[in-house]
Amino acid sequence: MQLTNERIRERLNEKFGDVLSEWGDPYGMLTFTAQKDFNLKVLQFLFDDEELRFRFLTDLQAVHYPKRVGEELAVVYHLHNHIDNVRIRMKVYTPVEKPDVFSATALYAGANWMERETYDFYGVNFVGHPNLIRVLNVEEMDYFPMRKEFPLEDQTRVDKDDEMFGR
Repeated sequence: MQLTNERIRERLNEKFGDVLSEWGDPYGMLTFTAQKDFNLKVLQFLFDDEELRFRFLTDLQAVHYPKRVGEELAVVYHLHNHIDNVRIRMKVYTPVEKPDVFSATALYAGANWMERETYDFYGVNFVGHPNLIRVLNVEEMDYFPMRKEFPLEDQTRVDKDDEMFGR
């Protein structure tokens, strides 16, 4: 039996119900949102279930949505079932004031560096991570450079002629 997005959604709804929301199917990839306190439970189920078998973490990253009050940071997991060649995306939102999300390193060893990079650039605190330190930026940095907290340009500069930049 072929594993379809409808079957995956059905299995997840049977197990978790209202914990999962924002279902979508962009470009054929099943996408959903999980409540942040359930991220590990959902990942564990997707990994262990003999029908679903999502045992490869393709990617893990964050996105900053400054206008989503209370849910400014999204941690995005891309999972792959190699046997049926199916990919899915799971999102977890967390507030920027307390960006705590449970670490997936116990389940996916590859999450180690991905979580460190996500911490380094977005400040997501992966609770339970074995060595959550900056991986590319210097330890002395007191900000997270990929957050949309700073203007792209210095608006006070007078040495730029807007006509030169097509404005």
